[in-house]
Amino acid sequence: MVRTLCVMVIAACLSACAGYVQPPPAFHEILNQPYHFDSGDKLRVTVYDQPNLTQIYLVDQAGYISVPLIGQVAARGATEQVLAQRIREKLEAGFLKRPDVSVDVDTYRPFFIMGEVKNAGQYPFVAGMTAQNAIAIAGGYSARAEMQMVDITRQINGQVVSGRVPITDPIRPGDTIYIRERYF
Repeated sequence: MVRTLCVMVIAACLSACAGYVQPPPAFHEILNQPYHFDSGDKLRVTVYDQPNLTQIYLVDQAGYISVPLIGQVAARGATEQVLAQRIREKLEAGFLKRPDVSVDVDTYRPFFIMGEVKNAGQYPFVAGMTAQNAIAIAGGYSARAEMQMVDITRQINGQVVSGRVPITDPIRPGDTIYIRERYF
């Protein structure tokens, strides 16, 4: 009887480990790459000596910002330097001579947290956040939460990638964090 019970406990533990999804190398490599804009980001575009063009623009669902005089500019997937160059080129094509343009993030797109937390939902991202910070913002763990690892889903180069990581792992804007239920 005791032997059967031990075998069942070991089998349950092994089946819990079978759900582990190790993230691919790109999952952590992206943390060291320049930030790429996406829908929901608010960008501060500064065109020096042009107060009517200098303002905050929202990246829409299609991945564009709408700038006076030049219209739609593709922002999705662009870095600060790439987007500044795109705006500069459009302004030079008939509106301004040698415009000085800079772009930076005013507000990052939100992250999402669900599962075994007190207040699942969408929250504003702050640079330097970890999964542990995100859990704290969501009101902390529920009584049944797994407290060592989380599942994070993020987009990398247009592909959705998921992995189970320690709670000390950094998160990125747009990430979805899932807190699993513990087995015991």
